[in-house]
Amino acid sequence: MRAEDPGVLLVLCNAPDEATAQALADHVLELRLAACVNILAPCRSRYRWQGKVESAEEVPLLIKTSAAAYPRLEAALVERHPYELPEIIAVPLSRGFPGYLQWVADETT
Repeated sequence: MRAEDPGVLLVLCNAPDEATAQALADHVLELRLAACVNILAPCRSRYRWQGKVESAEEVPLLIKTSAAAYPRLEAALVERHPYELPEIIAVPLSRGFPGYLQWVADETT
């Protein structure tokens, strides 16, 4: 991590519907565990689950957070998510507009 890099993550999480996506987004924003959450259009997911290929409509969330806030963000998502095994994937951002990255870090501390 470079000295000017505030350690920002992009967290991907799918919700089963719009209402759940909105509730998860509001919850993590209220707790200051995310600076911004994009709720995307529904998508069709295909996946293997318990030995079978499944299909479901899901609503993707793009959550911007700091590396420092990630453990609490993950716990908050797991606590409120209706899935037995929610998709929560954190991707470190190696580049970005410095002012935006700093804003994310500032909003999640």
